[in-house]
Amino acid sequence: MLKIAIVGATGIVGQQAIVSLIGHPWFKIEKLVASERSADRKYIDALKDANGSSRWWCTEELPPDIAEMVVEEASAFDPASVDIIFSTMDASAAKELEPKYAKTTPVISTASTFRWEEDTPILVGGVNMDHAALLAVQQKNRGWKGLVSPKSNCTIAGLVVSLKPILDNFGVKQVMATSLQAMSGAGRTLGLSAMDMTENVVPYIPGEEAKVESEPLKILGKLTGGKIANASFGISATCTRVPVIDGHLVCATVQTERPCSPEDVKKAMMECGKDFADLHLPSSPKRLIDVTEDPFRPQPRVDRDKGGGMTVTVGRIRKDPVIENGIKYVCLAHNTKLGAAKGALQTAEYLVKNFLKLV
Repeated sequence: MLKIAIVGATGIVGQQAIVSLIGHPWFKIEKLVASERSADRKYIDALKDANGSSRWWCTEELPPDIAEMVVEEASAFDPASVDIIFSTMDASAAKELEPKYAKTTPVISTASTFRWEEDTPILVGGVNMDHAALLAVQQKNRGWKGLVSPKSNCTIAGLVVSLKPILDNFGVKQVMATSLQAMSGAGRTLGLSAMDMTENVVPYIPGEEAKVESEPLKILGKLTGGKIANASFGISATCTRVPVIDGHLVCATVQTERPCSPEDVKKAMMECGKDFADLHLPSSPKRLIDVTEDPFRPQPRVDRDKGGGMTVTVGRIRKDPVIENGIKYVCLAHNTKLGAAKGALQTAEYLVKNFLKLV
């Protein structure tokens, strides 16, 4: 069993990482790491707020052995004491600490800090795993024994999975996307108030549209000569926050380079990712994309947990009546599973098996 540390363990993504790792066949949680405020306390005590209420937000029960584990302070933590680090810190802390950890130990991160470094891929399961070869360039450039492999922005996880088969089979000229993002994407410590979100939609999320318009181009780009050449199409995005707990939904209109029917797109999506699924990684679903014929789906409450929260559900595939070679659809992904903690775990599994060769 490989020894795992979770840094940022008291936050919602850190908690989801704990849940994802319970009973894992390859990985065992060895250490929980957090800020100075939580350090040197039992994990169950570190979760308590000022009123003594627990901030364990997962629906799964907190395992007793994890509850009693003493939390270590992030800046004093010895990264060489574990085999893999899951970093769920915010970007400012990640910028300082992740390079220190990576000198000795692989870091799988949900932070945005390294996403736009030239020697760093943004890996999404079944979409661009060939980009993992760039991590060897990263190690050479920086003199690291470890590495930093960041997850994508949670909003685009489902979008890039759905775009991959369209791009490969029909080409893409442009994408217009409107997101309806769950409240958990804002975090639950400093997140949105009930008064903000009850009976309401917030039509702006600071900084989000720029990420949605840029990150997919790197993820869907091509690795050549030790660099990623971004995909050449453009994306126009509008990002909104809706009163849903978990599950980011995206309404996408795609102009393809070659004509295709909704049936062509459905077939391509249903066949997408078979080679990746055949790797039988513990956190991977049997199917990357599930296409529904129900015109009222996908819906977050009904579909977000498909494939253990790792399957993207696509519905309402149809021709656009205005745009030449236009295809419209709706896709849904679980933002704190595929889009964050469990997606990071899937990346770790792939790297451990195919890049680091540790299992």
